[in-house]
Amino acid sequence: MIRNYFKIAFRNLWKSKGYAAINIVGLAVAFCISIFLFLTAYFQLSFDLFHKDSDRIFQTYLFSNKPEKEEKGTSMPMPLTPALKAEYPEVEAAARLVNGSSMVEYKGKYFDKQVMLTDPDFLKIFTFPMLKGSSETALNDLSNIVISENMAKAVFGTEDPVGKQVMLGAEGGSQKQYNVTGVLADFPDNSSIQYDAFIRVENHPGYQNQKDAWDAMSHNVYIKLAPNVDQGSFEKRLKSFSNKYFAGNIAVLKKQGAKPDERGDIFAVRLQKLANVHFNKDISGGSAVTLIYALMGIACFILLIACINFINLSVARSFTRAREVGVRKSLGALKNQLFVQIWGETSMICFVGFLAGLFLAYVFLPQFNATFRGKLTLEYIFQPASMAIVLGLFVLVTLIAGGYPAWQMSKFNAVEVLKGKITLTRPGILRNSLIVTQFTLSSLLICCTIIAIQQVNFLRTQPLGFNKDQVISIPVGNKVNGQQVLRRMRNKLDNDPTILGISGSGVNLGVGSDHSTSRSILGFTYKEKEISSDWVSVDYEYAKTLGIKLLGGREFDPAYPTDSLDRVIITEQMAKMIGEKDPVGKYFQTDTAGVKYQIIGLIPDFHLYSLKADQKPITLHISHSESINYIFVRVTPQSLSGAMDKLKNVWKEVAPQSEFIGSYMDENTDAWYKEEERLSQIFSLASGVAILLSCLGLFAVALMVIEQRTKEIGVRKVLGASISSIVYTLSEDFVKMVVLSIIIATPLAWFFMQKWLDNYSYRIEISAWIFVSVGIAAIFIALVTVSFQSIKAALMNPVKSLKSE
Repeated sequence: MIRNYFKIAFRNLWKSKGYAAINIVGLAVAFCISIFLFLTAYFQLSFDLFHKDSDRIFQTYLFSNKPEKEEKGTSMPMPLTPALKAEYPEVEAAARLVNGSSMVEYKGKYFDKQVMLTDPDFLKIFTFPMLKGSSETALNDLSNIVISENMAKAVFGTEDPVGKQVMLGAEGGSQKQYNVTGVLADFPDNSSIQYDAFIRVENHPGYQNQKDAWDAMSHNVYIKLAPNVDQGSFEKRLKSFSNKYFAGNIAVLKKQGAKPDERGDIFAVRLQKLANVHFNKDISGGSAVTLIYALMGIACFILLIACINFINLSVARSFTRAREVGVRKSLGALKNQLFVQIWGETSMICFVGFLAGLFLAYVFLPQFNATFRGKLTLEYIFQPASMAIVLGLFVLVTLIAGGYPAWQMSKFNAVEVLKGKITLTRPGILRNSLIVTQFTLSSLLICCTIIAIQQVNFLRTQPLGFNKDQVISIPVGNKVNGQQVLRRMRNKLDNDPTILGISGSGVNLGVGSDHSTSRSILGFTYKEKEISSDWVSVDYEYAKTLGIKLLGGREFDPAYPTDSLDRVIITEQMAKMIGEKDPVGKYFQTDTAGVKYQIIGLIPDFHLYSLKADQKPITLHISHSESINYIFVRVTPQSLSGAMDKLKNVWKEVAPQSEFIGSYMDENTDAWYKEEERLSQIFSLASGVAILLSCLGLFAVALMVIEQRTKEIGVRKVLGASISSIVYTLSEDFVKMVVLSIIIATPLAWFFMQKWLDNYSYRIEISAWIFVSVGIAAIFIALVTVSFQSIKAALMNPVKSLKSE
């Protein structure tokens, strides 16, 4: 019997090759895209969950309920971690983590590596596999270093690294010897913490000055709570800790008029779960979790559209198979036997479509990773959880797409069917509802795509406050002294007419070739006002090189030796924050015993970081003791094409031991919005696939409907109906459904994208013309899809259509 079912199913599918092909292609594309999107979401949602007891690991952050808005930050003072461990026994382990990079020397060879500074408890909190050495003792000594497997291969080759000595520090500068005491496995792709090596935090250059300073924020802190300790109850216990050690912050906030939040806090130490670190943009600057949910939603949309196609075609095709069902019933076939047979046919189509989707996913995986900067591999598909997702998709689609039509067809009344009457109750309602749903989802995705693209373009074209064009940014790296290299470049290019300006900074503008970014925010009190400013180390001609005009005062000048000691240039926003209309000549101190800085210049506000974040006041200063990490060179527009090669040759002379990885500043600032660009690309792909599948389904349904109305079309032609009136009659209902879908999709798209845009300080206003344009385009696409079959039917000879009946 089962073999007979398969034989009949195969014959029926072969007989209706076009119907089967449309369904298989639609399902294959839907399965392929959905596999990509669901696996991407699974990869993102798995971040940091590979650590043992990850539910007990937290990152600390400081909450400040300022009068204007709430602020949250993960940068902590050095004494916080020892105080937490000493005063709270439920803190099982606590570790500071300072990002860092350093030159590693071994046998005269130098390697630029990411060397993190931390406490011994780090290896107790995080369970990165220890390949060699003991996690209990590996960081017990200040001269110990634990390295990654990748660094061990790069530095030591096939040698056993444990027990070997390496030197850390700039080439030709101060260096310190460290003993390798352990080798950690390389961090996985879904880890928020990335590293080449770890040394003790006490080796940080500013540790001695900061170890007792509660107002110097410089690093992240992670803690592991004892079992059965609740996060909420522990945070309540931390209130007394905040009142004890941050009393000054609380007093300043009260003077500013700050009020307690709903938890009764003006200023507090709080915790966020390790699983949230990757996603919490407000606290840790991670990726937006809404993007992950958007991926999952889009995957569901595409699968739903493919299922709707399947259901519509199966229900429409049920009319042509009605007599077959009637004959089988009259010969004694039971309802459940008919259901199994018909559902078996649809399951075969689903299975073939599923296999084709897996094959497409295998073929296009490299292109998907390249386009969306993904890190998916085929190994993810064969993980137990991934296999469950993929097989779950197959079963769900098979049940939804195949089960309903099979159930409807098995209910046909045999007597009525054999008389030529089909008792399926108003099938048009279901079919029309599904078509409306299809085009609603497609229109929704198209609207979201257009709005996302407009927002990305808006961010990229917004004035940044400086001229990013014709500027080349060169990361200095750790092998050379940035101050010295900058001076050498000035000497080399001083008389070159194509060079308009050379300067340097500790902070890059945009995301350069080194993919690195850093931020230093200094907080202090000025005339009883709490001041917070980006504190940026720069070099001479900074404003000139970036095309920033002075509003008052002067720029830094080598003719004034004190400019590199206690002089600063501030932005307009900084002037407003300190309450000075004419700030040039005014003085301020960042701490009572520190340097007294004089303001010598005022410049317009400019964006040091992405427009996604709120703009902060900026203070520029020159310090010969601070490093220059980036060199900026402005060239003439005519020389731009050859400028990169010229600078590369100069770099070989001024810094032969360091690799030249210069990039154009306008490209660097564009890279700020790679996440938004990725989102718009995903929406574009999804909307393209969705509209393709919708049109495929609409085409097939129109073909079926017109086939069922063949006699009606013939009668109309015989009675004198014109071709245009017949085309209008056949297309009218489909156009009405598309219009209804636009009406439904418009408010949904507006609501969701309004919520998304609210995350940006600088954003577009959604135009009504977007929805009008999408509506017109959808109607046009539907008309083109349906009209082909409508015109073909209208041109048919009525004698043939009536004769066929």
